[in-house]
Amino acid sequence: MTEAALAEEMERHIANGLSPLAAGILSALDLGIAKDARSFARIFGVAHALVIRESGILADRGLLSRADDHRGTFSARE
Repeated sequence: MTEAALAEEMERHIANGLSPLAAGILSALDLGIAKDARSFARIFGVAHALVIRESGILADRGLLSRADDHRGTFSARE
């Protein structure tokens, strides 16, 4: 995985109307960089609460499934 691949994936999601944070979450999942909210927050230096909130929005939109555990584990997209 390169920074260019991550940027390209994020741009694709942003072009579909997602926020940069939402695009980052989906891109990290797609590229196997982070599988849960806590690791995403740590890797990218984002507050865990913001990642949890944004992943909830993605789940409400049907773009992400979340496990109900303390880490906010992302599961396969629907």
